[in-house]
Amino acid sequence: MENTGKKEHAYRVALVAFPGIRAFDVSVITEVWGTDRTDRGAPAFELRRVAPDSTPVPMRGGLTLLPDRTLDWLPRADLIVIPGLDDHLTSAPTPVLDALRRAHTRGTTIAALCGGAFTLAQAGLLDGRRAITHWNLIDLLSAQHPQVTVVPDALFIEDDNIWTAAGTAAGIDLCIHLVRQTHGAEAAATIARSMVTAPFRTGTQAQFIEHPTPRADRDSDAVAAAREHALRHLHEPLTVADLAARAGMSARSFARHFTAETGTTPLRWLLDQRIAAAQKLLERTDLPMPEVARRAGFGSEVTMRQHFASRLATSPRAYRAAFSTTPLSTAPVSTATGSEVAGSSPIAR
Repeated sequence: MENTGKKEHAYRVALVAFPGIRAFDVSVITEVWGTDRTDRGAPAFELRRVAPDSTPVPMRGGLTLLPDRTLDWLPRADLIVIPGLDDHLTSAPTPVLDALRRAHTRGTTIAALCGGAFTLAQAGLLDGRRAITHWNLIDLLSAQHPQVTVVPDALFIEDDNIWTAAGTAAGIDLCIHLVRQTHGAEAAATIARSMVTAPFRTGTQAQFIEHPTPRADRDSDAVAAAREHALRHLHEPLTVADLAARAGMSARSFARHFTAETGTTPLRWLLDQRIAAAQKLLERTDLPMPEVARRAGFGSEVTMRQHFASRLATSPRAYRAAFSTTPLSTAPVSTATGSEVAGSSPIAR
């Protein structure tokens, strides 16, 4: 094919800035989309700091953010991200709210981290829609914006192309997920590795874990070993009972320990790993659908299709088509090598 010399534009991301935004969320957005990792195979991004004017934006801790674009740049953005707020009742400037409404009307994807959901609610963009925020702010969001359907327990969710995320680390999860959605699991994994964070945590995972740091005892070791075994044998017809037996526990005891350590159930976790494995196979190979389903442990193409529809709101064929510009290979892609393939490393013991 003749090289025309034309280069497709980098994926454009707008970080919307105004007084009161959280420095942590600004750092997360900048780390994900503002760092050049093209030498490691990551996509090219263009991150812009967008504000009503060029005035430096003050942040807590004596920090300031210097905008490099005004709100007039937003129509060029592929994605708009709103940081959380230090004071969750902070009113965003009227020009910001107006610009967000116009962006949603255009069909631009909009994401808010943590208390950024309050900004979207002020703009009326969450009216009649589902949203999430930090677990400690759920009651406040519901009280201040009763027209919003506040989800009580999730890491991140989407409704009508508007994404919201729970607090702090969940913002990282959402940003990595948005990279995965637009550029694939491999790109997301590359960025996650660079940030030393998990490349795959499903948005439906509980944001609050009763015992976030498991005791270094025999039971937690056994549960972690069972997870590692599952990641290496996803292609096999594993069940929760199989994993419980491998951990030397009853199914009930295993489920209790597993949920306490990970914030999700064994069955949901296993399904998430299989979906992530299938995603990678669909992106990187041209294997027939039945073979993708077999290697990812779904057993049949029909079962895989059902789970893709319920979890990803798409089909395996549509998912593959979205990455059809990526060179494909029929070479084996292991689904039994742990974190890189399954999409999530075992949680540290």
